[in-house]
Amino acid sequence: MTLASTSDAPSSPAIDRRSAAPMYDQLRRLIIDGIASQSLRPGDLLPGEHRLCELYGISRTVVRQALGQLEHEGIIERVKGKGTFVARPKTSEALMHTLIGLYDDVERRGGHVRSDVLRHETVPATPEVAEALAVVVDAPVILLERLRYVDDDPWSLSTTWMPEAVGAVTFGADLREGSLYRVLAEHGLRAVAGVRSAEATVASPEQAQLLAISPGSALLRLRSVSRDAAGVPLEFFIAYHRGDRSRFEFELRADAAGASLVPVGAGGSD
Repeated sequence: MTLASTSDAPSSPAIDRRSAAPMYDQLRRLIIDGIASQSLRPGDLLPGEHRLCELYGISRTVVRQALGQLEHEGIIERVKGKGTFVARPKTSEALMHTLIGLYDDVERRGGHVRSDVLRHETVPATPEVAEALAVVVDAPVILLERLRYVDDDPWSLSTTWMPEAVGAVTFGADLREGSLYRVLAEHGLRAVAGVRSAEATVASPEQAQLLAISPGSALLRLRSVSRDAAGVPLEFFIAYHRGDRSRFEFELRADAAGASLVPVGAGGSD
């Protein structure tokens, strides 16, 4: 099968109905082999469900099982109304176990981050923000909301709150192409410790529109508080990362000090 063309006859091995391997897994392997042998690139169009049924004489149920598995593995992506495509590889992010930001994490791997600044203003601290930043409720804090792009793909939606004295240095800075952490560092404000958590969630209609995904799509929600050497909070952020674009990596060691598994809803304000 020539995967990039839905009109060609199959040239790869057919489905073996006598094999002990499930037909959906055979089809899955044929598609993977076809992507590799034809050097298809992310974004290349693949045959749709109907064409695969015709090519291999198999049911739509079998095809959907194969495509569902491939999508789960991040090998293909299906876009409603457009078709099935070779997926873009997920970017491994080290944001869970380091204090670097998305900008620096992607930059060191040769990528490019830019941001649309959606909000950048002084607001009163909500109870959650006040607790995270160790300020009183309704104290003025600086809010920074950004839609982050990695190599021009919408990647994450983040909201950062900073104490007024910290956030004041960000006004006038270029936060579309630059790093927030670098701006803070230029003013002697450096995070050396913090607590960060991640959990799975789904996209609201508003988030989905900004991130160019469907409502209900998988998101990874990061919640983080960073502190300076004196233990004073510098920032509190909540970020929503696209589940189809991000993969967080953790460094493991025998000494589990500093790591914990917290049941959802147990402790804290989250």
